[in-house]
Amino acid sequence: MSDELVRPRGPDNADVRQLTGLVLDFGGVLTTSFDEALRSYCVRDGLPPDALEWIFTLDAGAQGALVDLECGKTGQAEFVALLARSLDVEADGLLERMTADLRLEPLVATAAARLRQHGVRVAVLSNSWGSSPFDPYAPFRLHDTFDAVIISDQVGLRKPDPAIFRLTAERLGLESSQCVFVDDVARYLEPARALGMATIHATDPDETVDQLAEIFKVSCR
Repeated sequence: MSDELVRPRGPDNADVRQLTGLVLDFGGVLTTSFDEALRSYCVRDGLPPDALEWIFTLDAGAQGALVDLECGKTGQAEFVALLARSLDVEADGLLERMTADLRLEPLVATAAARLRQHGVRVAVLSNSWGSSPFDPYAPFRLHDTFDAVIISDQVGLRKPDPAIFRLTAERLGLESSQCVFVDDVARYLEPARALGMATIHATDPDETVDQLAEIFKVSCR
């Protein structure tokens, strides 16, 4: 499936309004595939490649614990203990092992930098697996290179809650209708669209960058 730019219906669409903000998801958009990183972790720890996918699909306790972690209602230690028991793996360093393969996606990172040079305000919006004591964002120095960084556990909100999209636009100093939101999870696009954001379903970095260049009329490579 190629990336899909979805514009709000009606006259206030991406063709006619001025878009001056970009909101990027972290894992799987600004970074390499988060799903592939988790599958690689599973193999390294002697699990089936889809073990985590099954845990978060079938285990209501794990699902609830993840939502609470993303919202900052529970801490990493409690989440890690539950997940380690569910997977029957060593708890110590579990999140570090799970995220070890995440790398900056150079095409998208370059596009974001080019757009900022042309006056586009760029935010990172991420549903977090907690940020303390282990901070998976630290190696990426996001606050040094983006205009706003919104991490779910730090603000007590998570995608797809519309409030976190409104907060992100506010942190950029923009209206929601001035922003483009990019995420690799399709179900997170609808609430952003409902607030007036143009959206891109990111399934391939090359296509994502091409979409951004088309929208903002800026060379992104």
